[in-house]
Amino acid sequence: MDFDKYQTKNFYDELIGPDGKPRRLSMPLIEQINALPPKELRRLQKAAELALYQQGITFSVYGDKKGTEKIIPFDIIPRIVPGDEWAILERGLKQRIEALNLFIDDIYNEQKILKDKIIPSSLILSSACYLKQCKGLKPPNGVWIHITGTDLVRDKDGKYYVLEDNLRCPSGISYVLQNRSIQKRTFPKAFAAMKVRPVSDYGDHLYNTLRHAALGRGIKNPNIIVLTPGIYNSAYFEHTFLAQQMGVTLAEGSDLVVIDDHVMLRTTKGYEKVDVVYRRIDDEFLDPKVFRKDSLLGVPGIMECYRKGNVTLANAPGTGIADDKAVYAYVPQIIKYYLGEDAIIPNVPTFACWNKKEREYVLANLKSLVVKAVNLSGGYGMLIGPKSTPAERKDFAARIAKNPRDYIAQPTLSLSRTPTVCGEKIEGRHVDFRPYILYGKSIFVLPGGLTRVALTRGSLVVNSSQGGGSKDTWVLEDA
Repeated sequence: MDFDKYQTKNFYDELIGPDGKPRRLSMPLIEQINALPPKELRRLQKAAELALYQQGITFSVYGDKKGTEKIIPFDIIPRIVPGDEWAILERGLKQRIEALNLFIDDIYNEQKILKDKIIPSSLILSSACYLKQCKGLKPPNGVWIHITGTDLVRDKDGKYYVLEDNLRCPSGISYVLQNRSIQKRTFPKAFAAMKVRPVSDYGDHLYNTLRHAALGRGIKNPNIIVLTPGIYNSAYFEHTFLAQQMGVTLAEGSDLVVIDDHVMLRTTKGYEKVDVVYRRIDDEFLDPKVFRKDSLLGVPGIMECYRKGNVTLANAPGTGIADDKAVYAYVPQIIKYYLGEDAIIPNVPTFACWNKKEREYVLANLKSLVVKAVNLSGGYGMLIGPKSTPAERKDFAARIAKNPRDYIAQPTLSLSRTPTVCGEKIEGRHVDFRPYILYGKSIFVLPGGLTRVALTRGSLVVNSSQGGGSKDTWVLEDA
């Protein structure tokens, strides 16, 4: 199995140039793969999948009749990001997170950006992600979004674009760390030769980020916990993994109680005060006294503790307002407004269906556009125009006409591809890229991230819930 018959097919390929030859920095990896005996690459692929099973690295797809848990399919040919490309991405991601954090703080306090008419007030106040219960909140150090996963794509011109922001409970980092541990054993010579930057210290960076949040309240040695919905959550493995990596307690809502406006953890030795909650529970389930009254996952009274400054929540409630894909369309203006800078990483060009002129264009061009519901994720609520049927386009046209506020549209990008093991062959598959950003004392971007891959030939949907897989991402020291 080698690259002799590999075709880039006019897509930007992460490892192979348009001339069919390996890109310079990928040569050590390509040479090691080409030097393998027949069928050895396939054997290594199966060994990696077995290691994931044995380590219990699984996720759940709700409503899947085939079983509750499965591994995210893992491909052993890594994605490679040269050092000079990474330097630009790192600056762009730091810029974006700084601006979005200022935006969220403004929206729940003075709302200057609305008063200055940079964004229509109606767009924000009508969003399902805008939580009136968060008005007036002031998180420690002014940080709302401690942990972010920002989705990037690369078009056929080789340029990166931000596809969307994930500012509530971004998942997937555990796969990044576990993929790396497997990948280093798969291609050790290439890994050493290519000066790959490490990701294994993420747990330390995450802990320090959460600790710094408590320092904002004057607490030097905080009691930090990870709050999980429990074993039936699709990302439960990740919750347990991150708690173990940081050396902190994993707790469910039933393990916590509010006493005298402080969050207390039930232990075999009595109650312990909790200072920082890294919550992996959506806002609406966090506190039944404030949000959904029927929630059994959260902690009654935790929002009042937070408002009084007696506990830190990471991420802060209300951050989903910047997740709204309708708000995404305005992020370049948000960056300009708060930082006085142009966006380093551009958005994908976006048509806002609540704008009459843009809506008319979208409805006239559904066959060539990707239409997305603004408050859904995971590949749901989406129309991929070039692959859609007339009936599907008719359905989406009716949805847009009925609720234009709920939809955006974008051109269909020719997502970059990277070589992927497909049975006994190596074929190109489309990928995206989710780096992880931590906001503590300063903003830190992990030099790597989750490369998600659409395993079905020709598919552009990379989400694990839709059958996508993942790859290790090698960010190199070299440019």
